[in-house]
Amino acid sequence: MLRLIGWLFGFGMFLALVAVAGGVIYLTSVSSQLPDYTVLKDYQPPVTTRVHAADGTLLAEFARERRLFQPIETVPPLVIEAFLSAEDKDFYSHGGIAIDGIFRALRDNALARLDGNNTIQGGGSSITQQVAKNFLLTADQTWDRKLQEALLAIRIESTFSKDRILELYLNEIFLGLNSYGVAAAALNYFDKALYQLTLSEAAYIAALPKGPNNYHPFRRPQAAIERRNWVIDRMVENGYVSAKDGAASKDEPLNVIPRSGGSQLYSAEYFTEEVRRELAKLYGEDQLYGGGLSVRTTLEPKLQGYARQALMDGLIAYDHGKGFREPVASIELGSDWGIDVNKVSPLSDVPEWQLAVVLELGQNEARIGLRPDGAAGGGVSDERLEGTLSGPEIKWVSKPVQDILKVGDVVYVSPVAGKTGIYTLEQVPEIEGALVAMDPRTGRVLAMVGGFSYSLSEFNRATQALRQPGSSFKPIVYAAALDNGYTPASVVLDAPVEIRNSDGSIWRPENYAQEFYGPQTLRRGIERSRNVMTVRLARDIGMPLVAEYARLFGVYDTMQPVLAMALGAGETTDMRMTAAYATIANGGRKIVPTLIDRVQDRYGVTVYKHDQRLCQGCKADGWQGQGEPLIVDNREQVLDPMTAYQITSMMEGVVQRGTGTAAKVLNRPVAGKTGTTNDYKDAWFVGFTPELAVGVYVGYDQPRSMGRSVTGGSFAVPIFTEFVGKALEGKPATQFKVPSGMSTAWINPNSGVKAFDGEAAIEEAFKPGTGPNLMTSVIGLDVNTFDAIQRQQQMQQQYGGGITQPSGNGQYLDPNLGRGGLF
Repeated sequence: MLRLIGWLFGFGMFLALVAVAGGVIYLTSVSSQLPDYTVLKDYQPPVTTRVHAADGTLLAEFARERRLFQPIETVPPLVIEAFLSAEDKDFYSHGGIAIDGIFRALRDNALARLDGNNTIQGGGSSITQQVAKNFLLTADQTWDRKLQEALLAIRIESTFSKDRILELYLNEIFLGLNSYGVAAAALNYFDKALYQLTLSEAAYIAALPKGPNNYHPFRRPQAAIERRNWVIDRMVENGYVSAKDGAASKDEPLNVIPRSGGSQLYSAEYFTEEVRRELAKLYGEDQLYGGGLSVRTTLEPKLQGYARQALMDGLIAYDHGKGFREPVASIELGSDWGIDVNKVSPLSDVPEWQLAVVLELGQNEARIGLRPDGAAGGGVSDERLEGTLSGPEIKWVSKPVQDILKVGDVVYVSPVAGKTGIYTLEQVPEIEGALVAMDPRTGRVLAMVGGFSYSLSEFNRATQALRQPGSSFKPIVYAAALDNGYTPASVVLDAPVEIRNSDGSIWRPENYAQEFYGPQTLRRGIERSRNVMTVRLARDIGMPLVAEYARLFGVYDTMQPVLAMALGAGETTDMRMTAAYATIANGGRKIVPTLIDRVQDRYGVTVYKHDQRLCQGCKADGWQGQGEPLIVDNREQVLDPMTAYQITSMMEGVVQRGTGTAAKVLNRPVAGKTGTTNDYKDAWFVGFTPELAVGVYVGYDQPRSMGRSVTGGSFAVPIFTEFVGKALEGKPATQFKVPSGMSTAWINPNSGVKAFDGEAAIEEAFKPGTGPNLMTSVIGLDVNTFDAIQRQQQMQQQYGGGITQPSGNGQYLDPNLGRGGLF
């Protein structure tokens, strides 16, 4: 018996040694496959990029994993206590492995196997083990992975502090609704910062790591509340909160309000998307969606609101003139019209309007049901609101309501001010347009609207639509002439001209009124937008020179040097045209438009700034009697400052006497130019004050005529005026700065010669060495051409036969001037 016992003991010891050896071999094998846990020292989780307006307003967040890194020092104790109670109450006392959790997991798994369930029921993982799994391992439910997790947890505990481990955990854990980390979860579930969370809210977030979909606030609300309450009970049990506070919190509803992604300012979607494209171009998709960039943009929310409203008002006013087209949709009404109309999606960025369904028609009115809001997490609100669509309030429709609508029609409506329950009909315009407003001194884009509704069309007409600028391009031609020897008083002949094209065809440019006006000063030519004299001027200075100025101003990268381009026949964008005018307003220094002021990385280090001016003396250890720092403007000077003022003064005349007189209501210095293309397909007004440069373009996306009455002066200028009036309201009018060294003289606006007492005259600015003359030659007057003879006949009619035959030098003598002046 003793021998048998000895043999059994020896065999048992042998088996034990084999088991130990096997265990060592197994552990060695598993350990050899462990990843390098030291990478956690330099771990940088993907963090949400946040974009802000100039005043700090949050515009947008871009992320694949919505995460805001929160240092452990800034995490409120309430949140930490909630997670410790839910996940690992002994976190600060164990060495990486929660022994009680392991025994609990072994028990649960054993019971499951007895029931025939071979899946792992729960790992009893500590927070440290979860860090090891989330950062370094896969989520495979295997014993090998669990053992690796435990080994890594022990090593991590020996290397990192408890606070660092908890910081990694709280910022990495997935909590549903695309929320990674507690800070993102607080925003996405409750639209709050961490420090604003209540006990109930903190407990609910702490309930989510076990499986966010299992406790979804809308799909499984009862399970979510039960799990939250369980966390609150554990917090009470652990002494973190009182039983009274815990009971009160358990009675609260979830109060989850999902936070939308993308643009957070409904009027700035076009701007926000343009910023996103720019960031992707600068830093790539990975940095954009995970680099944690902090972007400060140039957008002024108040101005953005004004810009959007001005463009909408202009487009709607035009569209109303075309009459009512058709309803948004027509539906069959069931037992609950609210559910039926809720299926039609409204424009999310036009909150002034509501969708409504016609429930009943009367005599020039309709009973309507307003589309109910969607319930959080899906479904339809129980609220049903009705109103009256009043025919007399629809002033832009001449027909009675019953003649244009039927029961089941879904239309847009807006409330009539001061009349409760009364609505008027609205309609999404077919016409489109864009508005860009920038600081003419820096190029900072203060507002940008790329169309009527981003929800309807994401195509940005401010930056992506290539349209003909028409006569709004003329200031570039005139600036080139003024920069190369001409003055505002130079005279160009406005008379028929024929241009032979390379293919042998003949082009005969015409003025808007299809008339010719004889000799005209450059000022008169730009004020009245004379096409023919612009062509003559461009031919005189040479189209290669015009093309170079167009490039310098940024209107075109390369421009065909053909005369039709002098009238704006090329295609460019509203943004480029506005920047070109801003360059003029900036004294001829090149303006490069920007939507971004500054970009900082996740550590707050500035990695980009728009302002590239040099600052001499800005870096100093202290003040030692030195003077103020000197800011050196190193931007390219593309136009003589004196030329810039001359063309500015001439464009002021466009507003005072020319095609842009609708802007006179602003009662402040405004310079600008209208533009209307062939067949009235595009209407423009680009202008500026000393504080603001604004470009407005309108037209159909698929170009077609808007009608003979639609010009830049009648359509685009009112939009410009509405915006600038609101943007500069309350600000004193300032004059355009006159460069030193310029002289002024009063000239006859018809002939360009120096004016004498008693004559109607305009004060003109001249560069040093130039000025008005008693006799002015007419550019483009050639006695050997047919058009000169034809013009002579027209001039004889105009001046009552007082004009003599042309002289040998190609000039006309006008005795009516009374002083021997020459045309």
